[in-house]
Parts: sequence; structure tokens; C-alpha cells
Amino acid sequence: MTTRTWENLQLPAAGTFNLDAAHTRIGFVVKHMMVSKVRGHFDQFAGSVTVAENPLESSAELTIKAESISTGVADRDGHLRGDDFLAAEKYPEITFRSTRVVGHSGDEFTVLGDLTVRDVTRPVELTVEYGGAGTNPWGQAVWGFSITTEIDREEFGLTWNQTLETGGVLVGKKIKIEIEGEANPAA
Repeated sequence: MTTRTWENLQLPAAGTFNLDAAHTRIGFVVKHMMVSKVRGHFDQFAGSVTVAENPLESSAELTIKAESISTGVADRDGHLRGDDFLAAEKYPEITFRSTRVVGHSGDEFTVLGDLTVRDVTRPVELTVEYGGAGTNPWGQAVWGFSITTEIDREEFGLTWNQTLETGGVLVGKKIKIEIEGEANPAA
């Protein structure tokens, strides 16, 4: 892979890179019954990153198929696809479009963008950790990243819940989003 040094980081050369679906996981974590956490992920998505000459002018976009949500429990997944949560038939895609990179410290970048869920768009701030670049054993260029953020699901119209007899609610309002991935040069 062609890389360049920028502020002590070995970054990929400028260009457009597609997410490698086989080596990317778009996951989430939410509190359940105020005592534990449920983890899940999305199986179908596509995205790209355009690395600019000045890395702080780079951009990214992501489209997720809402129906591909998976927590490992069929009944729960069906409920999450339904109208109480994602309404996947009516709103088949969840999208993210970056608006700007607002800064960095070492290998960690702060990226602002617009997240759309159920046709509701809200600004979000992502912490993006650059993982490095290289060439895999088959000669393909690759670079890696980790992304985290936290959103309030109710801000996107995901307001279904149940009050517990012991106090609190069945499903937490805050959702932690965790993305681990790799990107390859666009063809």
C-alpha cells in the first residue's frame, strides 16, 4: 500500500476506500433491565472513506440495511425490525454522512456527521482511531480503524419501552455504537 507520513502517522495515500465487509463489524450495546447489556450488530452495509490530501478534509459515508440487525435472538431481532424500533419495512436504511473532521490527537480523530434513523437526522460525533495501513498476504492494500460514539435512541424516534416493577425501564435510552473495520482501495 502506498502510504505517506502525516504528523507522525503512516496514512494511506489520498483516494477513495471501500469498507471491507468481511473484516468490518458494525455493532451496538444497550442496557437491558438496568442490570446488563445486550450486544448486536448489522450484517448488511456498504460504505466508503475518501482520504483527502489534507487528512482533516477527508469524508465518509455509510449505508446500513436496517433489516440486517442481529442480536442472536430471533424474537428480539423481529421486535427490533418492527414498528416499535427500526420499522425496517418503512425505513429500510440507516445512513451516516460525515460533515467534517474537527481535529485529532495522535491516531485519534474526531469526526462530525449526520446519522439518519427512521428518517430522523441528527448530528453525531465519532471518535475514530486509525489502526494503521499495510498490504495483506494477497497483495491487497488495507487500512484499519475503530469507531465509537453514543446516541440517545429516543432522539431518533425509537421511544418504545416498558417500565419495570422494580423501577427503571426494560431498554436503556443510550446506545453505544462500536465499529471495527478495514478499508481497501475502491476499484
